Amino acid sequence: MYKKGKYRESDKMSDLICDNYPMVLVMSRFGIDLGFGEKNIGEVCKQNEVDLNTFLTVVNFLIEGKPVQIEHITDYISLEVLIRYLHNAHDYFLNFRLPHLRRKLLEAIEGCREEVAFVIRKFFDEYAEEVNKHMMYEENTVYPYVKRLLKGEKDPRYNISIFRKRHDQIEMKIIELKNILIKYYPGEGSNLLNSVLFDIFATEEDLATHSLVEDYLFVPAILELEKK
Repeated sequence: MYKKGKYRESDKMSDLICDNYPMVLVMSRFGIDLGFGEKNIGEVCKQNEVDLNTFLTVVNFLIEGKPVQIEHITDYISLEVLIRYLHNAHDYFLNFRLPHLRRKLLEAIEGCREEVAFVIRKFFDEYAEEVNKHMMYEENTVYPYVKRLLKGEKDPRYNISIFRKRHDQIEMKIIELKNILIKYYPGEGSNLLNSVLFDIFATEEDLATHSLVEDYLFVPAILELEKK
């Protein structure tokens, strides 16, 4: 595991989650459900057939708060497990979080003028489409490439540097929508709209941490693999 990390195999999984609530999403993306009682991290990972080193590396990397390049990253992670984690994150964003956020947003702006509601819907839908395009590129191009690479099949037409050059920060797309709601929404404040805004901030932060895992763990691991 990542040696600078705070958490170890012997720490309770419940302590990890209670001390760092965003890790409940990380845990879920590794395929670990709640209800693990007093078991420690090692026991929970073993029970759920999750690679312990990969889990602890991702968790400690995100908790550290200061992203750094980890040398010899392939010593600390399983790429197969990391791809499954990233895939599950994509499924969460595209099939749950963004649709749920859109429903709440539409409900919150029901009472505003139609032209304003139209602009807000347009900004959100364009943002969601950008996220979808970004993640589908990874699903359809990057992950199959990496899986072939793990089998020893190198594609002369592609390498991970191509992905790295076009890996834009998709969470930045949500800033325009956020600013419209904060600065220009003409209606009175409401609990529902404030709740939607809070969810937008949380989504922005979640996407940012997702990108950090890709930029500082996934891409460097592929670069190491390509060299080998």
